[in-house]
Amino acid sequence: MNWIIASLLMFLGSVALYLGVRKSNQLQTPQQLNNLAMFLIPVIVYLALTIKTPTNFSLTPLQYFLIIIQGVFFSYLGNSFSLKGIAFAPNPGYSLIISKSYVVFTSVASIFLFSAPLTMQSVVAIGLIIAFSALITIDKAKHQTTSNTLWLPYTMGAFFCWGFLALSSKYLLNVGVPILSRLILSMMVTTVLIFGEVVYKKVNWKNLSKDQLITLVFIGVFGAGFNYFMQVGFNLAPNVGFVNAANAASISLLTLMSAYFFKDELTVKKMIGVVGVTAGLLVLFL
Repeated sequence: MNWIIASLLMFLGSVALYLGVRKSNQLQTPQQLNNLAMFLIPVIVYLALTIKTPTNFSLTPLQYFLIIIQGVFFSYLGNSFSLKGIAFAPNPGYSLIISKSYVVFTSVASIFLFSAPLTMQSVVAIGLIIAFSALITIDKAKHQTTSNTLWLPYTMGAFFCWGFLALSSKYLLNVGVPILSRLILSMMVTTVLIFGEVVYKKVNWKNLSKDQLITLVFIGVFGAGFNYFMQVGFNLAPNVGFVNAANAASISLLTLMSAYFFKDELTVKKMIGVVGVTAGLLVLFL
C-alpha cells in the first residue's frame, strides 16, 4: 500500500463517517452519543485486530504522556472547539474553512520537523483544495441570527489541535510506536472523557431506537477505518500535510452524497467548488 491508496481509503471513510453523523443528527441522536460512537467503537474494532496483529504497548513514559496529551487536548478539546466554533460563528462555513486550513500549518511544519518535501505542485494542490472548499462550505443562506465573538478563538483552537494531532502522530510513528497501539490508547482516553460528559449531562441513551443504534454503529465502524487509514497515510506520505489535504478534499464527495441522500441544495457555486477541490486532489496525487 502507498500513501495515495491509504489517503483514498481515508477519504471514503471520512465521507461515510459524516454521512452517518448527518443521519444521526436527523434522527435527533444526542451529539455526545455521536462523539462516543466515533471513539468507543473504533477502540473495540482495533482491540479485535490485535488478536491477529501483534501490538506492542511497551512504550516509554514520554510516548505514553504524548498519547494522553493527544487524547485529552488534541482529540477531545479539538472536537469541542470545532463544535463551538461552528455554533458561534456568524456563518458555520467560516469556522469550517479556517479549521480545515490546518493542512497549511502541518505541511509547512513538517518541512522543519521531519525534513519533509513540499513541492510547488503540492502547494498549488493544497491551495486549490482550500480555496474551492470555501465555495462549498460558506453559504450566504446559513448566516446565524446571533453569533458570539468567541467563535474565532474556538476555531483557532480546533485549527491547532488538529494540526498538532497530525504532527504528534507522525512523530510517534517515526519513533516506532505502532499505529494500533497509539489509536487504542489515545481513543481510550478520549472515550473516558466523552463518557464522563454523557454521565455529567445526563444524556438519555436508554431509549435509542433501532435506527439510531444502527447509525451509531455505522459511525463507529467507518470512523475506525477513517482514523486507521489516516495513520497509514501519515506513515507513508512524504509530508503529512498531503494526507490532511486529501482529508479536507473529502468535503467535495460529501457534498454530492448529502445532496443525493438528504436532498441538500446543490447550487452552481457548490458544484464549482466540488470540481475545483477534485482538481486540487488530482494535482496532489499526480
